[in-house]
Amino acid sequence: MKRGESMTTLRALLAAGLVIAGFGLALAKLPPPPPLDEKAKAAAEEKKAKDAAAAEAAKAAQARAEDRVAARYFAEQKAAGKTVTPPQMGPTSQAAAPAKPGAPAASKDAAKK
Repeated sequence: MKRGESMTTLRALLAAGLVIAGFGLALAKLPPPPPLDEKAKAAAEEKKAKDAAAAEAAKAAQARAEDRVAARYFAEQKAAGKTVTPPQMGPTSQAAAPAKPGAPAASKDAAKK
């Protein structure tokens, strides 16, 4: 290596070290977030419930789409005269369906108590 290249590398390493140290100091000086008031807690709970409902809807839509694709594949293979054995698991749309309101639901929180 030439002397000029080693000085450039040393400068780059020194600059990177200063950036990392500065970032660490900046994070160390941040105060903790203030505690949430009742209004913010209610808004957070509402957002959490809305996100969970959206995730369930997306999961159900994904399961329905997978079932449609599988049914179409089996129909096309049957029309072509090929024998295709379906997988040994049940339909995904039933597994993704929400439980009945009167049925007992097992959750992680209930298992912990």
